[in-house]
Amino acid sequence: MTTANLRLIESPATGAAQIGDRALDWLATAVILQDRARRGVYANAAAEHLFALSRRSLAGRTLAELFGPCPALEAAIDKAIAGGASYSEQEIAFALPGGAALHLACTVTPVDAPAASLLLEFRPIDQVLRVAREERLRDQQQANRELIRSLAHEIKNPLGGIRGAAQLLERELERPALVEYTQVIITEADRLRSLVNRLLGPHRTPALRRLNVHEVLVRAKGVVQAEFPAIPIVCDFDSSLPELDADYEQLMQALLNIVRNAAQALSGSTTPMPVIRLVTRVARNVTLDKRRHRLAVAIGVEDNGPGVPDALRDRIFFPLVSGREGGSGLGLTIAQTLIAHHGGTIEWESASGRTVFTVVLPLARAS
Repeated sequence: MTTANLRLIESPATGAAQIGDRALDWLATAVILQDRARRGVYANAAAEHLFALSRRSLAGRTLAELFGPCPALEAAIDKAIAGGASYSEQEIAFALPGGAALHLACTVTPVDAPAASLLLEFRPIDQVLRVAREERLRDQQQANRELIRSLAHEIKNPLGGIRGAAQLLERELERPALVEYTQVIITEADRLRSLVNRLLGPHRTPALRRLNVHEVLVRAKGVVQAEFPAIPIVCDFDSSLPELDADYEQLMQALLNIVRNAAQALSGSTTPMPVIRLVTRVARNVTLDKRRHRLAVAIGVEDNGPGVPDALRDRIFFPLVSGREGGSGLGLTIAQTLIAHHGGTIEWESASGRTVFTVVLPLARAS
C-alpha cells in the first residue's frame, strides 16, 4: 500500500482520527491505524467486516485487549518500527468472540501522521491463496490463448489456398460424380475457417451503454429454450437491480454461452428432472481485477446436472477443453474473455446435482 498520500484529520470533539478522503474504505484489505501506544484510531469497512466489530469498538483499544495476546503481531510491529519500513508476517491467529479463529497475513507499515504511527493491513490466508491461484490460472490461460491465436493464424492462411484450389479443380472436372469430393474439401475448409475465427476470439473493445441485464438474460433464455425445449429454464430475478454499463451483444454472447453450456450438460445426462435457474442479485463490497466495488451485479446460471468432471476442474476455461463429446471447448473461454473485457469475473462451483456459474460485473463503470 502507498501511504505517501495518506491524510488524517483529528476530530476536535472526540480526538479520533478520520481519513480525510475516506480512501481506505475502498480497499478490499482490512486496514487498522494505530497510535504510538498501539491503540486503534481508525478501521476501514473491510476491517469492520473481517473482525465483526464496529469502528467504535476498535478505536482506543489494542488488538490484544480485543482478541487476547498475539506475540506474532507484536513481533511484526517491533520489526517494522525498528527497521522503519514495512514488515509482513504470513500467519497471525486471532480468537474471535464465540470461539471462531481468524488466520491472517499481516503487513505493518510505519506512517508519519498526526494521530497515527502504524498502519496494519490484514488479509485472510485463504483469500491470499485464492488470489494467487486466480492470478496463476489467469497467466496460464493468457499464455494458452496466445499460443492458440498464433496457431490459428498459421492455419488460416493455408486454408484459403486449399479452398481456392478445390474450387478451381471443381471447374475442370468432367465427371459430375467427382464434384462431390471437391464439395467435401470446400465444406470442411469452411468449417475449419469458422473454428479458427472462433479460436482468434473476440477482440473488439466493448461499446458500453446503459442496459437492463434482465433483458439480456430473457433473450438468452429464449434462444437456449428453442434449442433444448425439453429442459425448463426458470428465472429468479431481483427486480430492484439497477442498470449497468455493458456491451449488449458481447454480454449476450457470454451469457448465452454459459446457459447453453448448462443445457448441453443436462441434455447428455441421466438427470430425471433437469432444470436451469437464472438468478440475479446485488453483490456488495466485491473485489474485481484488484479493484474494490461497493456494488456489483451477480448473475447466476445453475443446473442440477452431473457436475464438472474432476479432470477438467483446473482447465475448464482453457481453449479446446470440453467435457462433451464433439464439443469445441470454446464457449466458456469466449465467455470469460468477454466478461473480463467488462471488468468482471466468472466464478463457479460444482458438485453432483448442482453446478453454478456466477458472472460478477461492476455496476459503476471504472474510471
